[in-house]
Amino acid sequence: MKAIILSAGQGGRLLPLTETRPKCLLSLGDVTILEHQIDRLNECGISDISIVTGFAAGTVEEALRDLPAHLATPQTVFNPFFNVADNLASCWMARDHMQTDFLLLNGDTVFESAVCEKLMRAPSAPITLAIDQKTSYDSDDMKVRLDGSKLLEVGKTLSPENVNGESIGMMRFQGIGPGRFVTTLDQIMRTPNSLSWWYLKAIGILAEHDLVQTESIAGLIWGEVDFLQDLENVRRLFGNAKA
Repeated sequence: MKAIILSAGQGGRLLPLTETRPKCLLSLGDVTILEHQIDRLNECGISDISIVTGFAAGTVEEALRDLPAHLATPQTVFNPFFNVADNLASCWMARDHMQTDFLLLNGDTVFESAVCEKLMRAPSAPITLAIDQKTSYDSDDMKVRLDGSKLLEVGKTLSPENVNGESIGMMRFQGIGPGRFVTTLDQIMRTPNSLSWWYLKAIGILAEHDLVQTESIAGLIWGEVDFLQDLENVRRLFGNAKA
């Protein structure tokens, strides 16, 4: 199993903290978000890690060179379209790293290692999304509609009555999953609107072919960093240092 982390974005909603450094390098106590992710993945036995960079890529590469000796050093893939495209393009740039089973995670998903472990132990399926549930969902949540554990739809605009949970920004690909995902990415990238789409557009298409299952990580600790309040929350959960 390997992992691909999508860390090409600046994190504009966190300005001025991200004026000169990307969101993934904001601190969570003694470590950055990115170092936290690498450490948790290593704890789950994953040392083959690729980081998709974009904004301030040089600062990310420098941070990777300075990782503690006990952490595996990831390789990087540069996405030159980071300023004009959403993260589907980042996935497409990393398609050569998707030839075998892998985990895909957003560069702003912070989690305890039990989250990764539960996803890796989930029943076999071409694609498995880690999801969580809560009492209500806002417009920025990546919501899911399910039939049992099977994914039917995923998106931010799902009607509240159809929502069964939210994607946490981490998923597993295995068996035929990597190949089908790469083929779908290629097909979408050839369409006029490809640069404005999230990679979950491809997951939604594959869900229509019954290829996507979900695994609930309810009760485990994780957080997503989009706004300053989110950053403060994950610092309470995982650390307390200032940026």
